[in-house]
Amino acid sequence: MPERKSTLTHISRRRFIKYSSLAGAATFAAPYIMRAQDQSPNNKLNIAVIGAGGKGASDTDAVASENIVALCDVDEKTLYSRGEKYPNAKPFRDYRKMLEEMKNIDAVIVATPDHHHAPASIMAMKMGKHVYCQKPLTHSVYEARLMRDTAKKQKVATQMGNQGSAENGLRRAVEAIQGGVIGDVRELHVWSNRPIWPQGQDRPEGEDPVPPELDWDLWLGPAPLRPFKGNKTYHPFAWRGWQDFGTGALGDMACHTVNMPFRALKLGYPTSIEAKSSGINKETYPKNSEIKFEFPAREGMRPVRFSWYDGGWKPNEDILKHVSGYYAEQKDREGNPRKVPTSGCLLIGSKGQLFSPDDYGTQFLLQFDSSGFQPAKSKVDDKDVEHEAVRDIAQSVPRSPGHYKEWLEACKGGKPAYSNFDIAAYLTEIILLGCVALRVGKKLEWDGPGMKAKNAPEAAQFVKRQYRKGWSVA
Repeated sequence: MPERKSTLTHISRRRFIKYSSLAGAATFAAPYIMRAQDQSPNNKLNIAVIGAGGKGASDTDAVASENIVALCDVDEKTLYSRGEKYPNAKPFRDYRKMLEEMKNIDAVIVATPDHHHAPASIMAMKMGKHVYCQKPLTHSVYEARLMRDTAKKQKVATQMGNQGSAENGLRRAVEAIQGGVIGDVRELHVWSNRPIWPQGQDRPEGEDPVPPELDWDLWLGPAPLRPFKGNKTYHPFAWRGWQDFGTGALGDMACHTVNMPFRALKLGYPTSIEAKSSGINKETYPKNSEIKFEFPAREGMRPVRFSWYDGGWKPNEDILKHVSGYYAEQKDREGNPRKVPTSGCLLIGSKGQLFSPDDYGTQFLLQFDSSGFQPAKSKVDDKDVEHEAVRDIAQSVPRSPGHYKEWLEACKGGKPAYSNFDIAAYLTEIILLGCVALRVGKKLEWDGPGMKAKNAPEAAQFVKRQYRKGWSVA
């Protein structure tokens, strides 16, 4: 790979010095903010952002009430366009240098491609920084376990970016299921309209010039070296389908769509995971997949099978008959019967079914006996009225002041955020077992506490990946 020197393309030297001097002044002038247990809730946090574009941009804007003191991105165009909005934030290309140099950082947002989540987050946590990390929390099963353990050891405030966790509808669904509204749940079916990026393809041949604004070596980070390819082959969005960088449709969306049932059913470690697909190679995840997880009895709940579908695959029509019937009774704008949503979450219990038709679990429907689905909440005389089956179930989960506000309050000494790493890492670890099963290509008999496949030692290479020299989570 030809060596590429960093430039300040499209950014004048004068502007770079301006940003650096402003940020440096802010660094030395800002008051020191102590750790969460010593802070006043009125103090502002000094927040650094790793991955300034995409979700990183919206994450930054959501916490802009605090002090944004540093922005880090491997793409200079992104870095300095965001710097226009936050001129007091010092710009960095390498988050390792940022964390080592900036001594006044209290909290960090990590919104990079998946393969950087753990290295950036763990480095920050080990330095005593609070961390907000986008979903999926990690790129590998091992990293998820390590993230959970590190957060606990360092006693920092954490949050994963699955925003549905803050929704009242999701929390009410958890209460309803645990309150027995549909009885003992024996089946869970979740399907997704992802991938919406290329998968099921091999690595392209050849090499293209690296854009002058992009530091390709830093973008690769802990992943193996490979030539740069243009036409958005990897950067800035299509990386999600590549095994070296992303976690496919499952990793991208299950932290949203499986969040509610994972909590409600208290899913621990599965005993087995089995995957089938339209075909997988050693470069990208498949175009379509179906993955089955078997969970044993736990905390008074019966064993349950969780089936995941993506790439347009869904449960069979017999499973979906009540869902299909509900939508067929409704009409779209053209007057045609509506179809089953392209994403959904269906829980089948001994007394009925619960269906959430959106990616975040913000609303849900209930079905009992031979009757059709009915909304769990309806408008009556302009007031929200709950379904009679839910009405008497007590509220046991505190309601959220807002997804980002939860994390900020936790950083300032408040209670842990609902999607803190203790549960978010557990959810991520379970989900990413599906990626392992896809890559191994056979049913895995899983030892959860031991983090290994009892019948497939070859799975270990996908449970814990090897980092490129210079990168580590140790």
